Amino acid sequence: MRVLLVHPSPQGIYNAIGLILPPLGSAYLASATRKHHEIEIVDLQVMSHREFSQRLENVDVVAITALTNTFPAALHLAREAKEKKRTVVMGGYHPTFQDEETLLSSWVDVVVRGEGEETLKELLDALEEQRPLDTVQGITFQRENQIIRTPSRIPPQNLDLLPFPTWDLLPLSQYWMTQVEGEPLMTLVTSRGCPFQCTFCASSRFAGSQWRARSPENIIQELERIYFDWGYRGVAFLDDNFTLSPPRVERLCEKIEQRRLKIKWWCFSRADTIARHESTIQKMAKAGLRMVYLGLESAEKTLLDEYRKNLTTEITHRAISILRKYGVRVWGSFILGGLKETQETIKKTIEFAQKINLDFVQFSLLTPFPGTPLYEDLREESRILPKSWFHFDGAHPVIRLENIKPQELQRWLMKSYLAVYQQKKYLPTVASFLKKYLILRIPWWRNRKEQYYLRRRIQHENSSLSTP
Repeated sequence: MRVLLVHPSPQGIYNAIGLILPPLGSAYLASATRKHHEIEIVDLQVMSHREFSQRLENVDVVAITALTNTFPAALHLAREAKEKKRTVVMGGYHPTFQDEETLLSSWVDVVVRGEGEETLKELLDALEEQRPLDTVQGITFQRENQIIRTPSRIPPQNLDLLPFPTWDLLPLSQYWMTQVEGEPLMTLVTSRGCPFQCTFCASSRFAGSQWRARSPENIIQELERIYFDWGYRGVAFLDDNFTLSPPRVERLCEKIEQRRLKIKWWCFSRADTIARHESTIQKMAKAGLRMVYLGLESAEKTLLDEYRKNLTTEITHRAISILRKYGVRVWGSFILGGLKETQETIKKTIEFAQKINLDFVQFSLLTPFPGTPLYEDLREESRILPKSWFHFDGAHPVIRLENIKPQELQRWLMKSYLAVYQQKKYLPTVASFLKKYLILRIPWWRNRKEQYYLRRRIQHENSSLSTP
């Protein structure tokens, strides 16, 4: 079958600061299915809607990946595909947890729940062979106006058996603006699943609470392909818990040095892991680690407990001190708008962010994404504001709080950024941002303008798509 994999352009904090990365999920889906089917990828982060429409003419199936805030845009694409009589499949976090809503739109034929490599392959085979869909695990579809959910699929247990992502199907030259110390980035995921239960995160439900890791030998094979075949010297490890097993990370670092891969890389980690494993950070830095992203969330202990973060400000200070000791830059992320948030606790968090030695500071608003414990609790309490899913991007208030009004919370988000980035030490960072993400984006102006008007049209058409 001829299949078009589509990645809608995301909105929110990461997109606003220019963090545009190749869509790893789409590349994995392509690698899992291209042996038996003709696969194309359209990434609307860097490609135009016109290109999507053109490729739509020559495919049988359109498979769209959707997050919560891209769900309205994904439905717009699905409707366009259905008007062309294409079979429409949708997967990703939002459709997984909102499968009934997705199908009731009437523009989606099948929802793929959870990790999609094995499920999409089996689904495409069933469609091509015209077999009953209820023989495919991990999907939801409609039959005679009834919602049919097949048994959930056990996610891949041995990640070493998954084929590497098919980067040749993407316009890799279009992602050059996202870099680490001047080196364009390629993305990797070396593990899946999360044993932690943060209230605002759906990872443990989407990919399971069992942490599944690739072997250092398998990872180094992909790194060598990226390094030698594609010429990349920058790498972003996008695991939720890259450092969960320090011995595994240390073995990987040893292999990077043995292979003499001169890469610069960054990863996500937890402050408590770093605070307990200084020797691991030393080896990571020696192997090319340049930056670590830390979810610090708040300076207020009651809010950290509310989020189920095993974290204190003392642990945060210890982790940052260790990273600084080995020349590793720190990207710290904070959440405003917790259920017990007050103006005083927001001020406390802003002051904390100003004082600790961070290179990049990110603030976002607490957002109850479907699939999270937070969403389930707030929906039962009717505390989720009737907003479009478009606004579930971490930049818009979508929770009814007891102590702070939505308009006030929105203003606090702006104040937090101004309070931090007006400091003298951040002026080079601000100047670099303006140069890199404003001036250098001029060649893409027409495409960005087109996406702007498309988003306006999507918002208008999907104004009724709000939270239940």
